[in-house]
Amino acid sequence: MIASIMNPKVDFFFSKGKKWSQEYEQLRMLVLDCGLTEELRWGCPCYTFQKKNIVLIHGFKEYCALLFFKGALLKDPNRILIQQTKNVQSARQVRFTGVREIIKRERVLKTYVKEAIELEKTGAKVSFRKTAELDVPEEFQNRLDDNPALKTAFGALTPGRQRGYIFYFSQPKQSKTREARIEKYVKQILTGKGLDDE
Repeated sequence: MIASIMNPKVDFFFSKGKKWSQEYEQLRMLVLDCGLTEELRWGCPCYTFQKKNIVLIHGFKEYCALLFFKGALLKDPNRILIQQTKNVQSARQVRFTGVREIIKRERVLKTYVKEAIELEKTGAKVSFRKTAELDVPEEFQNRLDDNPALKTAFGALTPGRQRGYIFYFSQPKQSKTREARIEKYVKQILTGKGLDDE
């Protein structure tokens, strides 16, 4: 497979001198070596095959990760894929806390990336659970119960937009953070907009 070219638009992410800079660089080289196109999406380096998202590099306080958009479909014989929260249906992460872990797993990671590319070539799709089957965070359910207009507006959103909000509101571990996220987006829901709509 031919190595891809670095995209200058993405360089800023790697040159910010953040906590995971060495790990990010190692992941970048590894993924580019698999022949994917480097793009900037959601403020992170995203790697695509024929304009379809395959993997994303991102970081958190405790770890950095390679996120496979259709990770739920990968075989995962090495048991390295992690589901971020129980509501995340498709994406899976491989997490790292040091550059040595990435170097040690390079061959395995490339195998996973190549499998993800093959899945995309075949048009494989993740079958999503219906929004009604998802666990709505208690804080958001309370807001819906207390505010009939909000409940009606949320019910009128497309299933994809509903899922987007539920996933986003569910992510934080602390109730206080979940409540802050909900508060920030109440107005947007009431106007019929999705999470990323302007």
